[in-house]
Amino acid sequence: MITWLLLVLLFCESIQDKNGKESGVSQCGPQNLKLTGSDQTILATWEDNPSCSTVRDELIYEVVLTEQEVHYDEVVVMLEQIGLTHSWNRTSSLPLECVSHTVKIRSRYNNYTSPWVQENLPGRGASSQPEVYPKNKLYAVNSKVTFCCILPAGEELEKIYLSAYNSPDSKTRNISNQIHTLTVLLHERSNTTCTNVMCKSSSSKTNGACAWISSPPTDRDLKCETQNMESVDCYWTDVVGRKTYLPENVISTKYQLNGRSCPNSSELKCTLEVEGEAGERNWTLTAQNKLGKVELTDRADLMKRVRMFAPERVSAAAVNASNVTLKWEWKVQRYHDLDITCQINISHGETSVMSEASGVGLRSAVVKDLTPNWKYIVKVRCGTTQHLWKWGDWSKIVMFHTRGDVPDAVDVWMQMKNKQTFIVWKELQADQSHGDILEYEVRRAKTTERQLVVTIPTEPNSHSVPLGVEPTEEYIVTVTARNKNGSSSPSSIIIPRLKTDITTVTTSRISGSNGGFNLSWSASPAAACGYIVDWCPTSGSCKVDWLKVSPDQTNARIVSNFEDGQRYTLSVYACTHTAPVLLERREGYIKEKRMGNNIFKSLKWKKQDSDVEVSWESVPLNPSAFILGYVLYCEDNNNSKIVFNVSTNDPEATSLTATNLKSGTYTFTVKAKTAVGECGASSVTATINTQAGNLIEVVCVSLVSILALLSLVTILCFRSWPGIKHKVYPPIPKPVLTDKWLTMGDNSHHLHAIQYLYSEADIMDVPELHCKPGALVNDYMMQENLPHVSAQPLKSHDNQSEKNFSPEPFSSPTTAVSPPFNSLIINPCYSLTMEMEYQPCSSSPEPEEGMRSVVLCDEYQPQNQTANLSLNPEKTVECTDRPMPCVFTYVLLPQPTTA
Repeated sequence: MITWLLLVLLFCESIQDKNGKESGVSQCGPQNLKLTGSDQTILATWEDNPSCSTVRDELIYEVVLTEQEVHYDEVVVMLEQIGLTHSWNRTSSLPLECVSHTVKIRSRYNNYTSPWVQENLPGRGASSQPEVYPKNKLYAVNSKVTFCCILPAGEELEKIYLSAYNSPDSKTRNISNQIHTLTVLLHERSNTTCTNVMCKSSSSKTNGACAWISSPPTDRDLKCETQNMESVDCYWTDVVGRKTYLPENVISTKYQLNGRSCPNSSELKCTLEVEGEAGERNWTLTAQNKLGKVELTDRADLMKRVRMFAPERVSAAAVNASNVTLKWEWKVQRYHDLDITCQINISHGETSVMSEASGVGLRSAVVKDLTPNWKYIVKVRCGTTQHLWKWGDWSKIVMFHTRGDVPDAVDVWMQMKNKQTFIVWKELQADQSHGDILEYEVRRAKTTERQLVVTIPTEPNSHSVPLGVEPTEEYIVTVTARNKNGSSSPSSIIIPRLKTDITTVTTSRISGSNGGFNLSWSASPAAACGYIVDWCPTSGSCKVDWLKVSPDQTNARIVSNFEDGQRYTLSVYACTHTAPVLLERREGYIKEKRMGNNIFKSLKWKKQDSDVEVSWESVPLNPSAFILGYVLYCEDNNNSKIVFNVSTNDPEATSLTATNLKSGTYTFTVKAKTAVGECGASSVTATINTQAGNLIEVVCVSLVSILALLSLVTILCFRSWPGIKHKVYPPIPKPVLTDKWLTMGDNSHHLHAIQYLYSEADIMDVPELHCKPGALVNDYMMQENLPHVSAQPLKSHDNQSEKNFSPEPFSSPTTAVSPPFNSLIINPCYSLTMEMEYQPCSSSPEPEEGMRSVVLCDEYQPQNQTANLSLNPEKTVECTDRPMPCVFTYVLLPQPTTA
């Protein structure tokens, strides 16, 4: 019983103690809360209430920050920290000057919380002009920053912006009527000055703040080495470029190498004396500024990282025609024990040659294969042979001039033009002549008679001479150059017998590109010593140029002073042990150009019915593009319209024909078709008259032809008139009639007729005589259809009668006919019966005085040929029934005597 009583008393006492302790904990909380601000960071400090000493576990403080937004946080205080001063900080998204910041704190323990303890950090009030916050603050690149502008009371915001800065994703926000914010992304640094944040009110009042924009250290790639083998030189790089020209009080980066300050860090270099023994070790560089810190490390053995100084006092000790000896010194004594390799750079203009020399403590080198009589510039740098870390610095340059020597061998070729052979050679350049060229010597000899050498005189500045060789002979030609140091080695070429290569090699076309020709050809087994490619403008006089290539090369890039629109001929020769052999020939342009107008000379037109043929002379071989054909345009001048065109793809054509044209005036234009279009136009105007024009042309041609023929006949007849007259009208002797002749014969009626004629006032009409076929005419038989008649005399003619009778008027000039004396006047075509009804003939000229005029009708034919007329008395003469034409002649009769 007593035991149970003691237990109850103890339980009650424990409850009282527990309630007392819990009542003490409920008084635990923060006290002496203080708020401070720096930049945009709020710092809150407080202490524990003394009653917190009864806490037997960790104590939690709840912190609430109120600005435009509410932020909640907790601070855990460990048991051993109870009774100390506690702190909490936070960076606000808004400048502290813009808005007030309120902080509340309370404690929490075993579900018991203390009352809130609150403090306030007020912002700046409005002033007479806009104010921008924060001012003169440093920001890191790519940071997002909020600026605020506090306007004077009663004014409104017109604009808030960054001057001369383009910021993406910028946003503005109104916190109140007087407070406005600008949030921007600072994506680039300000290298020369700060960036102004400007605020302008509705009353045009403007104010701003300066923002510095930079970055934390961006140094990379630390490398350490040595030059004098007694100190270390460490180098690094800055990724984005540290130099910003910002004031050092705003931002500056401090560098340390292995904990020691670097005095020359502005050059991204740090040099320190080496302490301790050489060997592999770590080298650590630290870079730090207000925005951040970076640490770089390099591990190296400096004896394997020697970057040598430049050689000193470099000089050309011995200079010859093709080599030079260089010498130099070292300023570091320890270099004399190093195995050194040096590079020697010898240059002339833009051409440079690199050579190397090695040795322990190397201080001299010989450079060979130099050009005689040549000015050089030389410089030297060196490095260690075994562990070449880096080449050292270049020495100062040294100039020298090599001695002169005999010229190089001349590059010789041949050129054939106008059926004459020229020997040509390239002018020796300064690096080939080795001094001023005094003369070139050209010598030739027949290959069959090489001992008979002929020296061809040349001018000192000449680079080609005509050979004047016999076409049927093959010659060997040598050319040498001479300067004051001597003559070059002779260059020889064999000139083949003159022949036309075009007959055996076909010329093909080639197109250029990028100022040259890409030429390729088929390999030739005859090319024992390679190939020669020469080129020259196709037309006009030219200076040939050439290129020699090795036997295993079948292509070449030909680049020269080629001009657009100029046609060039390229030839490929095989170099043989004898004369060169032409393999291929090409013609082409680097770039074809449009031709000018009027390339067609002597443009003519010819009309054929309703067609017109336009012709021209062949276009010479100097156009600016390949001619692919021609096109003829026919334009009607009445309506200025192209009515016809015809073309051809034959570049050799010299005419085109326009067909089925109507009457009118046309302009015919001929153009050449090329790869760059139609060009080279030439025109001619023609008037076409298809019907009347043809008739007039025919009439005119006929009249001209007749006139020409008549003129020719007239001239010929005039010149040959005596002969023609003799042939057509041969002279007829005038007969002399006597009384005896008139009374001869028995035909009294004939005599009566004659007397009648004689007595009728000496004038009578000639009777019209008709021949009857088959009539016998005094022992003569008339034969019909004889163009020429010849009468043969009868054998019984009386000699006296023949003496007194002249038969010429009635016979041919070749055959005299003697009629019988018993007939009056015998004509083979007369009938025996004379009809007395006479038909007068046309009037004849008056007879001479004392003579009677008798008109005889006769069909006289000049006897150029002998007619077959049989004078047989038993045969009759057949005459035609046609009236006989009248032939006028004079028959001289003696005048009757008056009694």
